[in-house]
Formats: sequence, structure tokens, C-alpha cells
Amino acid sequence: MKTRKHHHSVREIILVTLAAIVILASNVFFVTIARVHLRSGQDLTEYADSANFVHEVTKAMRGNIYANNGTVIAQDSRTYNIVCILDPSRPAVGDTIAYVKDKEGTAEVLSRLLRMDYDKILDYLNQDVYQTELGYAGRKLSKSVKDEIESYDLPGVEFTNSVQRVYPMGQFASNLIGYAQSDESGSTIGQMGIELFLNSYLTGTDGSRTYQADAHGFVLPGMKETVVSARNGDNVYMTLDPGIQETLEESFRITNSTFDTQRVWGGAMEIATGKVIAWGQTPSFDPNTLENITDYTNTGAQMAYEPGSTMKTFVWAATINEGKYDETMTTDGNSFCFIGDENNNPVRTYNENPIGCIYNAGEKKYGYPDLDHGMIYSLNTVAATLENELITPDIYLDYLKKFGFFSDVDTDGLPESSGILNFTYAYDKMNLSFGQGSTATMLQLFQAYSAIFSDGTMVKPYFIESIRDPYTNEVIYQAHTEQTGNPISEETARHVQKIMYRVVNEDDGTAKYYRIPECDLIAKTGTSEIAINGSYNNQRTITSIMCAMPADNPQVLAYYAFEADYAKDSHYYTEAQTNFFRKIAVSYGFAEGASSMPQPESVETVSISEMPNLINHSLDYAKSSLEKTGASLFVLGDGTSVIRQYPEEGETVATGQRVFLITDTQSFVMPDLTGWTRKDVAGLWAATGFGFQLSGTGKVVSQSVPAGTSVSKGTEIRVVFE
Repeated sequence: MKTRKHHHSVREIILVTLAAIVILASNVFFVTIARVHLRSGQDLTEYADSANFVHEVTKAMRGNIYANNGTVIAQDSRTYNIVCILDPSRPAVGDTIAYVKDKEGTAEVLSRLLRMDYDKILDYLNQDVYQTELGYAGRKLSKSVKDEIESYDLPGVEFTNSVQRVYPMGQFASNLIGYAQSDESGSTIGQMGIELFLNSYLTGTDGSRTYQADAHGFVLPGMKETVVSARNGDNVYMTLDPGIQETLEESFRITNSTFDTQRVWGGAMEIATGKVIAWGQTPSFDPNTLENITDYTNTGAQMAYEPGSTMKTFVWAATINEGKYDETMTTDGNSFCFIGDENNNPVRTYNENPIGCIYNAGEKKYGYPDLDHGMIYSLNTVAATLENELITPDIYLDYLKKFGFFSDVDTDGLPESSGILNFTYAYDKMNLSFGQGSTATMLQLFQAYSAIFSDGTMVKPYFIESIRDPYTNEVIYQAHTEQTGNPISEETARHVQKIMYRVVNEDDGTAKYYRIPECDLIAKTGTSEIAINGSYNNQRTITSIMCAMPADNPQVLAYYAFEADYAKDSHYYTEAQTNFFRKIAVSYGFAEGASSMPQPESVETVSISEMPNLINHSLDYAKSSLEKTGASLFVLGDGTSVIRQYPEEGETVATGQRVFLITDTQSFVMPDLTGWTRKDVAGLWAATGFGFQLSGTGKVVSQSVPAGTSVSKGTEIRVVFE
């Protein structure tokens, strides 16, 4: 019985399909032979004489780039331009004309939806041309505006479309992310950074449409048409944390205002996994405008520099790991004068004719400190003692290579510098002990310090978490932690960490001004001279710090450096760095394990929650669900239930974070954006789908639509940051 019914249904489907094919074929037959459109009865003699096949390319959308919580870093935005057909000769479809006949009525609707002067639109529509556009106001319209215009069924009003790459977060790890631009064919191509390295994944496959049209491109229903759908590019998910990254970028601005900086750079990484959660530099650029680009270099990977005293950590680690370290031993902390032996190795001498002498910063003398205080005070003289008297320069160099220096890290396709090793003369070898003469990159420092801050296991830093299919979310590539060596033992790593704790937490430690109330740190500071015209004259220096937190169980490392005119108090004014470190500590919940250090009254307890699904729920339910998160709630629209939310379900929400609930997709009342960050405004943009134009960096200082104004679809909202 079931079988018969099934066969009967199949026959019906086949008959209906055949009928449709016959109708379509008949229609084409009548157009091509009888020159009459079967359904409309339109005489198409003139149309058929001029008909030709047209091949159009349907551009694929480039894949999105996301931060680790789903925040959009880069995406394609399909925009639309209005085209108004004015020539009455455009063939009608049935009883529907295909040109703008009611010019006054059309101008009235478009002026309201586009917020454009009525008379100006009417001037466009009264031209004696086949078709016209409407100037700037009719270009780059969002899909929501296009849909709203189409809902009025205005005859003769049509659209062309284009795709542009937008970066909602603006200047956000820009020298790492890079940018993409359209080429002559209209395809968006990566030009630098991740956009370039992963271009083959991000680039989709264009589709096509082949159809019959008249000389003006008009197509009647039922004409021959072949469509091949475009396939969008794959989506890339990065390891960057938007909140921590934004704080890093803000810290750069603080440093720039405090010191006469040439450049500033820094970042942070999970020690156990290698996930880079922040990475940036200044000068940088806004990829939306590409204005004022002075440097296309990804500083952290491509700029090799003399890192200074942050390299001393490794001579201590090498000496301890070789079993040559006695923490009770004292040594000359005033100077290290030397000659070269037959192998050009430095040998200490107290004779009158050394080939050189090494002094501490400012030539300050420390008497005979123990070895631990050599690191606590960051003494060049003690570092030289370890390298040249307790071990040898060759042993030290072997350790540096085990730590990955002078070789590419080779992560995620990033172009990088491997650094330069100067190790020929006694001076070269001596300078290597305190981080001068030879060069390294921040990327190499991240990898090397992962061993210092862990159990001696070194991991490779990485930025790409996964690459996913845009339709199925299927994982095409998934990152995994990659161990790159064990240059030191766990016992050595713990010993070095113990000394680095004292660097921060003893009152005479060089990193004492970097303490934060949320948790204890371990750290090593650095100040390196920059050679100018081939000589070191202490005029310009690189000030840096490498730290890890929390001290008793390091989970995240952070590095911060800037190049500026020499200032003896460069490790004293640390607001920029501590803001960055505190953001990491709060984001990872390290405050719960803080020591008894008194906390300022201004420190606010921050908790992290998971965003619930509030779609289709009432506002009362939504407000109740969000109450425990401590989020700052913004309800947009006059509806009574939630139809869109930001952040989305499953994303993280921190105390004080702005959360947007949309109850009406057509309009909302503009909030006061003063003081908002790029992330906040990007959230409002994502939630509403309205058009925003963002310029500048920092926090919002002005907005084109005043707070309290009702905003409808099509309004251009310009926001300026400083």
C-alpha cells in the first residue's frame, strides 16, 4: 500500500516537473521564434533582435577574521548602489512597468529612506538619459536599506552591488592582521599580514550568471539563464583577546605621551599553550583608511634588536642548569675588565692594559654582591662573571641556540627575522652576556621565556586558532600546542623563577615599580643602548620588561618595550605597562590568588560569565538573566522581546561590559558614546546592523548623531576616537 502511494507521488512530481520544463521551453521558443513573451504577451520583436547572452561574475565574499571570543576583526561588507531606469522603452513585465514613471512619488520615498533632498533626487530623475544613479547618498547602501527600499516595489529602481573589506575594530593588531584590497577584477586580495598569509583560505570561489538580455541589460522572466553560486572564503579564528589587545593599544598611547618614543611594541602569551593573546605596536594604522602608514613591518616578528638585560635571564639559567651556580657566592660588582685569550674569549684582568671594561648602568658600583642580587640589581658585571668564569661563552651560546635564538620561530607563515649573532671577538662574547651586540625578536623572546616560566618546556607561539568552513563550521585547520624543546630542567626553571620573584618584590629590585594589586609577578627588566653612527653613547635606549603571572604558578607572560631618548626614570613611570598587566590578571581571574599587598580603593572586582541565549525572550527575562553578570545593559528599540543580542550566546561577558539587546531592527535611540572604546562601538554596530563610519584611535570624543536622537535605517553614524 505504501509502495503504491509512493509510486503515485513520484509520478505526480515527474509530471509537474515536465510541465514546468515544457512551459519554460515554450516561453523561450516563443521569444526566439514567435518573438512574443508567452506569459506577458509582450511583443519582443525589437527586444529579440537586440538580445544577446550576458555573462556576469558573482563575487564571493572573503572569509571573516575573528578574535578568540567571536568579535569580528575583518569582514566583507556587501554594499549596494541605486540605479534608476528612466527610459519608457524598457519592456514591461506583464502589467508592471520597468522604468520610473511616477518620479514625484519615487523621489518622495527615496528622499525619506536615504535622508536626501527631495528636489535633488527629482533633478536626477528628470534627466533625459536611459538610467541614472543618485550620487553619494545612493551608493554603498547596506542590505537593510536596500531591503527597505525594495519593500516599496518602486518600478525602475534597481541595484548594483559591490564588496568592500571593513575592519570594525579599526587599529587592532593591524601590522599582524594586515589588510586586503580589491584588484582590477573586483576581487579582494590580501596585501599584508594574516590577510596575505592566509589569502588562499580567505579567498572564496566566484560564481556566475549567464542570461539573455537586451542592449540595456534588461531580462524578462523565463528567458534563458544559467546560475553557478559563489562559494565564500573560509573563516579564520585568531587567539587574540579583544579586551587585552585594546588595553595594550591604549598603553601604547600612554607611553607615547610620557616619553619621546620612536616606537612601542609588546604582547602577551599563554605559557602552557603558546596562544598569543595580544600583539601590537605603534606607529600602526587603521586598515579601513590606510592613512599615514609609515611602517609595514610586523615589529614583534620582523624587527631584530639588541634586547638588553632581558637576555641576562638566560645566562643565569645556563649557569644553574650546568650545576655551576652557588647562590651564596659573591663576586666583583664594580667592573669587569678583560683581555682576550687565544680563542678570543674574555678573561678578567686587574692589570693596567685591558682591551675593555664592563660596567653597570651609570657605572654604579655594588661592591661584592651575591649572584642572586646580580639579577635582582641587573648587574652587567655579574652577568659577565657567570658567562666567562662559571661557564664559558661557547656553553652560553649553545644554550641560546637551544632556546631558539638566531633561528626562525616559523609560526603561522609570518615573515620574520632570525636575528644576528656577533660572536667573533672578545667584545662580542662579553656583550652577549647582557644582551648587547647580537639581536633577537619579541617572537623569539616569547618562545624562549616559555621554558623559563614553565617546567623547562619550550613552546612555539601561535596566532591562528582554527580555520573553518563558512557554511558548516567544519574545522579545516586546528592549531595545537607545539613543544619546541627542553633547554633547561624543571629544577632550573623553578630556581630562576624564584630569583625573578625577588626582582619584582624586593624593595631594591629593578622591577619594583611594575607591581600590580591583582597578583604577584615575576619579571626581568631590560635597558639596552642603541648604536648611533656605529657607537653606543647612551643617547637612545630600548626600555623593556618581560614578566609572568601569577608568580606561584605562571600562566601568562607579557612583554612591553619602547625605544626613546634615554631617561634614567624609564622604569619608574610604569602606568602604561601596569595597566596592561592588570587587564591580563583581571581577564584570567588571577586576582583571587593575590598576596596580602594592600589594594587601592579604585580596584574593582571583575567576574567573567557566559552570555546566555536571550533571543525571543521577554525583556524582563533578559534583564533578570544578565543581572548576575554585572554587565552594562543597553536596550535598543521599543519592542518587548529580544530579536538580536550582542555578545552572542556562549561568548564571555565581563563585569561592566556593554551588552546590547535589540527589540526593533528599524530604529533605536542613540546612546551617548563618549568614552566608549572601539570594541564597544563595534558591538553596537554588530548588534544593530546600522551603518557606522569610525575614525581615529582611543576612546570616543564625538558622534555625528547626538545622544537621545531616534536613529532609523539608512542613517550614517560617524564616530571619532582620540
